[in-house]
Amino acid sequence: MPVEPDFPAESPPVDDRGSNAPFLTVSELAGRLKATVESAFDFVRIRAEISRPTRAASGHVYFTLKDDRSTLDAVCWKTVAGKLAVQPEEGLEVIVTGKLTIYGGRSKYQIVVQQMEIAGEGAMLKQLEERRKRLAAEGLFDAERKRTLPRMPMVIGVVTSPTGAVIRDILHRLTDRFGVHVLLWGTLVQGSDAAGQVARAVRGFDAMPTDGPVPRPDLLIVARGGGSLEDLWAFNEEEVVRAVADCTIPVISAIGHETDTTLIDFAADQRAPTPTAAAEMAVPVQAELLARLAETDARLQRGIGGRLDNAASGLRLAARGLLDPGEMVERRAQALDLALAGLDRGLERRLSDLLLRVSGLAARLRPPERLIAGFGSDLGNFGGRLNQAATGFLDRQTAALDSAARLLSANSFERVLDRGFALVTTPDGQALKRSAEVEPSASVTIRFADASRAARMDDGAPDVSKTPARTAAKKPDNQSGQKTGQKTGQKTKGSSDTGQDSLFWSAHYSAMPACLMAILRAVAVWQRLPTGT
Repeated sequence: MPVEPDFPAESPPVDDRGSNAPFLTVSELAGRLKATVESAFDFVRIRAEISRPTRAASGHVYFTLKDDRSTLDAVCWKTVAGKLAVQPEEGLEVIVTGKLTIYGGRSKYQIVVQQMEIAGEGAMLKQLEERRKRLAAEGLFDAERKRTLPRMPMVIGVVTSPTGAVIRDILHRLTDRFGVHVLLWGTLVQGSDAAGQVARAVRGFDAMPTDGPVPRPDLLIVARGGGSLEDLWAFNEEEVVRAVADCTIPVISAIGHETDTTLIDFAADQRAPTPTAAAEMAVPVQAELLARLAETDARLQRGIGGRLDNAASGLRLAARGLLDPGEMVERRAQALDLALAGLDRGLERRLSDLLLRVSGLAARLRPPERLIAGFGSDLGNFGGRLNQAATGFLDRQTAALDSAARLLSANSFERVLDRGFALVTTPDGQALKRSAEVEPSASVTIRFADASRAARMDDGAPDVSKTPARTAAKKPDNQSGQKTGQKTGQKTKGSSDTGQDSLFWSAHYSAMPACLMAILRAVAVWQRLPTGT
């Protein structure tokens, strides 16, 4: 809530020409009300229940005070909020002390809180119980968090008032039982600042380094004498409880008398009914410790002496059963001689057995000369058979080649030319089958049985009337030849070569060996005849 501005207590009235009655502005009225309320209610004590507490970023605390019929806005400035003995909590019944004021910006009155205390022990106990349940739900009081106290701490840290009787009782009891090094962190143990100081002391001891100039305590004691619930309230504050729960050093709480219980008793590792009892828990009695040490030393001496006596007795018994070292060496030497003799005999028997086995194997072996003679005879037989087989194979291949050559000669195109036919080719040697394959006036080569002649194609039709009579007389032969030519043409239709050649390849290709076929292919290429394959 913003801080209200200061307004003048009173302003002179302004005359209104339309009326004789003076008037006030809203700000002037608010200022007069503020002055009146603050002068009349500059100190009030109110008992009410806190509702909707809010802490602003500035540190100011705003909340509402209510009873069963009315509500009142309250504000606690930052400088006062940190010093309150009781911090505002929802539903807490308190008694607040302050003064009434009016916030002129909204014409609302409020109380500026200066002090706050819990209204009655019942309310405090209710708040205490609610806080205990909440902290227990967080696990701060779990038994798993408790640490075992050291049996013999060398340094003990005490958090209490430096001027009270508590520290004197603790030091006196520690001196009587066992002298240890004590570090005192003096704090307030009552009032609004006590909780913060106690929490800082616990965290300060916990933050001390182990190798620092001041030794780090092995154990902490947080102590205070007896008092009312209000007097012990600082040890119920949440910040103190959390500091004790987070401390890595074991903590003994010794607050009040045996019947007094605070929240740090639940968070501490061990609770003592009184500060004096805390000192007794911290260290053992020196005399008792020395007596225990003496007893332990005596038991240790007796145990060691008994063990030594038993060991000596056993040694003596063992020595009686031992033989003389020289006799033991002689026995071992004799056993070694016997073993060597047995080893020599075994080696001789082993060698004899091996020689017998070698002799038997040598008798079973055949002489190398006989083996070589037998291999030579087999090699001669294999050579003769190989020569016969090669000669027969060559004879068969030669006969097949001769037969194929005769067949090739009988069916070659030269024989066709001998019967009166001619072969017309282009200048580059390509055979012509039809007149349409060559243009008129083109040069061609005509091959006869005995020679070749160059010619030129003429596109004129032949004159049948000028054919000699003897040509006509030979018509039957020409017709026969034509039929022969037609027959031949039918055989060569769809082929690029003559009919004789196609007939030859189709009839004899499958019967020729691979080598003969290669020879025939080479001959055909040399004669410029396609193979037909």
